[in-house]
Amino acid sequence: MLEADFKYIIDTLFALFAMVLIIFMVPGFAMLEAGLVRTKNVTSVLTVNVMIYAVASMAFLLLGFDLAFGSWESANLSIWAFFLFQMAFVGKTINIMSGGVSERVRIIPLSMYAVIMGAVIYPLVVNISWGADLLAGTLLDLEMYDLAGSTVIHSTGGWALLAAILIIGSRKGRYVNGAIRVIPASNIPLVVLGALLLWIGWFGFNGGSVGSISSVESANTVAKTIMNTNTAGLAGAIIAGILMHLRYKLFDITMILNGALGGLVAVTAAPDLYGTYEPIIIGAVGGALVVFAVPFFDRLQLDDPVGALSVHLVNGIWGTLAVGIFTDHSLLAQMKGIAVVGVFAFMTSYIVIFVINRFSRFRAEDDEQVQGMDVSECGVEAYPEFKRAI
Repeated sequence: MLEADFKYIIDTLFALFAMVLIIFMVPGFAMLEAGLVRTKNVTSVLTVNVMIYAVASMAFLLLGFDLAFGSWESANLSIWAFFLFQMAFVGKTINIMSGGVSERVRIIPLSMYAVIMGAVIYPLVVNISWGADLLAGTLLDLEMYDLAGSTVIHSTGGWALLAAILIIGSRKGRYVNGAIRVIPASNIPLVVLGALLLWIGWFGFNGGSVGSISSVESANTVAKTIMNTNTAGLAGAIIAGILMHLRYKLFDITMILNGALGGLVAVTAAPDLYGTYEPIIIGAVGGALVVFAVPFFDRLQLDDPVGALSVHLVNGIWGTLAVGIFTDHSLLAQMKGIAVVGVFAFMTSYIVIFVINRFSRFRAEDDEQVQGMDVSECGVEAYPEFKRAI
């Protein structure tokens, strides 16, 4: 067997394995969100997660991949493996948005948005960052370094969520006369399972983005990337736990896990470039940002049941800036990338959601929210023996 053929096979297998790890994030998001919402909305949340994976992936297959990369050609690995790896990313962007509008969003308009995100919005972001680069040679040409998508995926999803919340509004009863009504998570074991599945999936998310493992150098880069990814998650969890205990004298497992996820988002921009200690700092700052951002968004009455704005938007921005702080890449270029992607993702998402909302309302009626989205949207309750709480 020729050496080139062997490398082709190994890198194809590596891409397929990384894709499978990323797909583990589908049940990860589903379990995390199912645990954080009330029992009367669990089936709806699970249905949304399945539909997002199916609809967005199909849209990316039929339209999005061509828009992002311009051609179905690859010399280094199977184009089918490359497509599957890229397809695995698409739904994550929409998962970020859908989780943040849980417990009051209808499935049909959300699915319509998923089609447009998977076919047009996300592929255009990929085009100007990782793909065919239609902005090449212009003032808006992105020179941002973003290995696995702190901005391209996580901030894009976060900006879309912010647009959605501004249009859809908060859950019924979440904010009463200016006061914040706490709605506790319904199933902590599911939250833990979901967050840890996401953590595991991140090893394929970041490690697979290196693109090759068929040489000693690339194998070492993949291993370092995965190690740094894990390190940032550890640091985020630790600092979130410490800060919660200092502030409340309690260990809130949901905040600890979101701190870990914040650290993972933050390191995603450049885990291949960092040494041993930078991911500790980046992950710790990411975990701390989650702890402070969650109450900040609540004070602004931006209702986000799963903390997605804090985890993905805030830390997507921080992680992209960190590349310019801790490596030789230009901080100005990183800032420009954040700004260009942010303006595009927010404005396009706002327009699309606004238009869809005009003929198919995203927000469920108040009485439907009281009854629970499982009944009105799915006709199947996840916990039919439980009395539904208002």
